[in-house]
Amino acid sequence: MTTDVSQLKNLQGNGIRARVQRFGGNLAGMIMPNIGAFIAWGLITAMFIPTGWLPNETLAQLVDPTIKFLLPLLIGYTGGRMVHGQRGAVVGAIATMGVIVGADVPMFLGAMIIGPLAALLMKWFDRLIEGKVRSGFEMLVNNFSAGILGGAMALLGLIGIGPVVEALTNGASNVVDFLVDNSLLPLVSIIVEPAKALFLNNAINHGVFGPLGLEQAREAGQSILFMIETNPGPGLGVLLAFWFFGPRKTRPSAPGAIIIHFFGGIHEIYFPYLLMKPKLILAAIAGGMAGVGTALVTNSGLVAPPAPGSIFAYMAVTPRGGHLSVLLCIAVATAVSFIVAAALMKFGHGADAGDETPAADAAPEPPTAAAPAVGAPTSNGTTTTTRPVISGRDVKSIVVACDAGMGSSVMLASQMRTRLKPYGVTVEHVAVNDIPAGARLVLTHTDLAERARSTVPHAVVVEFRMFLGDPAFDRLEKAIKEGDEIRG
Repeated sequence: MTTDVSQLKNLQGNGIRARVQRFGGNLAGMIMPNIGAFIAWGLITAMFIPTGWLPNETLAQLVDPTIKFLLPLLIGYTGGRMVHGQRGAVVGAIATMGVIVGADVPMFLGAMIIGPLAALLMKWFDRLIEGKVRSGFEMLVNNFSAGILGGAMALLGLIGIGPVVEALTNGASNVVDFLVDNSLLPLVSIIVEPAKALFLNNAINHGVFGPLGLEQAREAGQSILFMIETNPGPGLGVLLAFWFFGPRKTRPSAPGAIIIHFFGGIHEIYFPYLLMKPKLILAAIAGGMAGVGTALVTNSGLVAPPAPGSIFAYMAVTPRGGHLSVLLCIAVATAVSFIVAAALMKFGHGADAGDETPAADAAPEPPTAAAPAVGAPTSNGTTTTTRPVISGRDVKSIVVACDAGMGSSVMLASQMRTRLKPYGVTVEHVAVNDIPAGARLVLTHTDLAERARSTVPHAVVVEFRMFLGDPAFDRLEKAIKEGDEIRG
């Protein structure tokens, strides 16, 4: 196999990015399944605290126990389950109690650490004793080992991990306070917006801003941190600019993407547009900074994470009296992002000059008759590693994978389910880290393909670039219909 230095750097870069995405995906994977609980806490807080819509001292008693006990326990339970199933979930929850009791702040970060750690130790222990327990004693050993390990980890969390994480949390909160007090918080968008385009949005929002924001919301009734990554304005501005001034071949897809992005809250829909013309990340950064700056000036914030980042979710978790200022933050971010993006695209002049190829056009060429490949990279003169192949007539099910398995994959799975129903093909959606080991055909975005292949190396992974109207979807349907080979 031959390659050149630039390709090697590419592979190394993709490997690093995949590892960062995987780490961030694990953080988000502990939060995303429990978003309903976070929203419930936010709604109870917005309604019944003294400054809420319906102040009620009795009902407001739910606020502190929910954020201090229920939410961290759910995180620790979910993190443990991700590592070692139900046994991991149990010991993860037990261990999380230790960090909760040992701290005065909500232990979201502590739960993210000790839950998976306890489950990992349980997993190692189970492997160590596998096949060595005398018949009839399995339940006794299983129950006592989980109880002893979980209790020991709870003690460790109480004495050791909890105080350390509390100090880290307080330090991070002090940094945020410094940025807010000195009007420097908008600078965070310089990091956040490019990271979102690399599908790190869930990790940033739920792994970083979420825990810190909940602590702020507990003390002040709202937090600006919930608005940094989730503001739909930067993405909306970019999509509007594409609609009016983008390459003509991509303009028809923009209105649908706007609806899905702004009303559906699936922000991943606009990431391919940024990757199509990377300079537009500057527009997203400008919009993000403008939105955060407006939030600082107007003292805006939300009571809980808006998930998904839909305008409806935004309005639901906006505190009493804050709706106009929150809408202003979104409007300013949209306007700034739109103006900068339109300027970068020269207001449509020379949009089709060919200096930058639209992502849809950059998708692989249709397969030849000799080697019909769906989603496979085009030949560039170098020898590539042989990848799995499956015949379209053998495809009975498809797995659609996204970062968290709860946003873009749900939308795309619904589309593909409708398209492939006539051929008897079932479609399910999962997080890219949770693709079933028996999956034979996986459909995922190009930026997540490496993670998918590392999760299921024997599966055919079909890549796409655009969530709407990508040619890979047509080729996949055609291959299934006609029984052509599908290469990963």
